[in-house]
Amino acid sequence: MEKSRKSLSSSSVDYHVPMPVTVKIPTVFRKFTDNESTVEVVPGTIADLIDQLEEKHPGLKEQLLAEDGQLHRFVNIYVNDEDARYLEKLETKVSDGETVSILPSVAGGSSTPVSR
Repeated sequence: MEKSRKSLSSSSVDYHVPMPVTVKIPTVFRKFTDNESTVEVVPGTIADLIDQLEEKHPGLKEQLLAEDGQLHRFVNIYVNDEDARYLEKLETKVSDGETVSILPSVAGGSSTPVSR
């Protein structure tokens, strides 16, 4: 008895291969990424992306998250130029091909002029 084989064409099967998400790493955190300025991960939530970053680059997660599991107050994460804190924070979904930027907050300076 001969088995019948169904011919598969590219139009009859929908294969979705996710495009990677590009995470931009600031200079201050590059010591955790072997000096890489970008890291590619698979789409998911910000929390998922941080877990993937930690798998690839141990030690990075503790730089991004506080002990309570939330973003450190001095770390900002943007998804396509939108601040994740004003979206769904760590539950913000990141889709195929999007760009995530990690930015440390910049603080300091003085309101008093320096006399010379």
